[in-house]
Amino acid sequence: MDRPLSEAAFERACKCIPGGVSSPVRSFGAVGGSPLFVDRAAGPHLFDLDGNRYVDFLSCWGAMILGHAHPAICDAIAAAAAKGTGYGLSTEPEAELAELIKDAFPSVEMLRLVNSGTEAVMSAVRLARAHTGRDKVIVFEGCYHGHSDGLLASAGSGLATFSIPRSAGVPDSVVSDTLIATYNDPGSVGALMAEFEGDVAAVLVEPVAGNMGVVMPQPGFLEGLRALCDEHGALLILDEVITGFRVARGGAQERFGVRADLTTLGKIIGGGLPVGAFGGRRDIMEHLAPLGDAYQAGTLSGNPVVASTGATALKVLRDAPPYDRMDRLADELVEGVRRAAESRGVPLQVNRCGSMFTCFFADAPVVDYATAKASDTKRYAEFFRGMLESGILLAPSQFEAGFISAAHTEADIAAFIAAAAKALS
Repeated sequence: MDRPLSEAAFERACKCIPGGVSSPVRSFGAVGGSPLFVDRAAGPHLFDLDGNRYVDFLSCWGAMILGHAHPAICDAIAAAAAKGTGYGLSTEPEAELAELIKDAFPSVEMLRLVNSGTEAVMSAVRLARAHTGRDKVIVFEGCYHGHSDGLLASAGSGLATFSIPRSAGVPDSVVSDTLIATYNDPGSVGALMAEFEGDVAAVLVEPVAGNMGVVMPQPGFLEGLRALCDEHGALLILDEVITGFRVARGGAQERFGVRADLTTLGKIIGGGLPVGAFGGRRDIMEHLAPLGDAYQAGTLSGNPVVASTGATALKVLRDAPPYDRMDRLADELVEGVRRAAESRGVPLQVNRCGSMFTCFFADAPVVDYATAKASDTKRYAEFFRGMLESGILLAPSQFEAGFISAAHTEADIAAFIAAAAKALS
């Protein structure tokens, strides 16, 4: 496909925005070529500035679970914006959105709205430290929890994409209380708990990794983390920014039956608008100001347009849940791609949880960051470009997830499989 207008837009952006993008992974630096510049979207489709149409399996990095420009979402935005786009004061939609989240997540007794997943996780970690009186936090190599300083050690997502072990500008002192464990290895967590007995405030984990590509929790992993936290007096923080309302209405906690002390959310709960939330047990949340001495604030937190739109999205997911259908479509996609790879002798692992999936060009199963990094990223880049030329948009990085939305159809899945068969040849 020719994309001269996207290329011109990129050249213009490079003159005033670092790298020409507002988030690094959008640059297509890991897959080659200049990035897409989107003009509009509808349902499961994106249209670039040149009028090319793509079946969108990026779904705004998972946020667009209902598809693009969903009528109920557009109506909610218009109705809320007509009343004013922000006041810096409390509004009723905040409580409505909070109630809908609480209804889906029994572990969340109280919550606070923020403006991004990064802010949600940063705040949850601060709160865990305030509650326990401890400083150290265990995270997992290859998981990504936003770009706050203390959590950028051995992280996934963009850092993995660009092979950055830790961001410049983060002093050693800031990450000295961040301990790194191995995903799917509860023994590595137990060893750190024993080494730093009484100093670990929390274990922070993506219950389904989505930022080293999709990596499923092995049986017993999440349950093992829950038991270790209970044994050592630490809090279990489940980062459900991607999985919340995605792998089930109640997120990974519903799907795997594990209860968090604190939960972080984002992506879907704003109906596509910028938002985050963190919540959990009442006795922990009451440490927050103005009730307690753990400070967190935000002028635009609980913005009425965002909260109204998010509440609309969550009511659609509650009243007309699309999960069974999305799971079925995802299963068809995965099986079709696997058959195409097998028939061509291409070593391919397709990891999936619900409507999340990632294609890894690897001989062995991908179960942690080490095995994800061992996959053939050059082959993924070739695959990405081949799919794009066939009108299929995937994440422009091996270390990210693909997503199926409620707007995708059987025809879209068939188009994906056909494009994959061509790209794998």
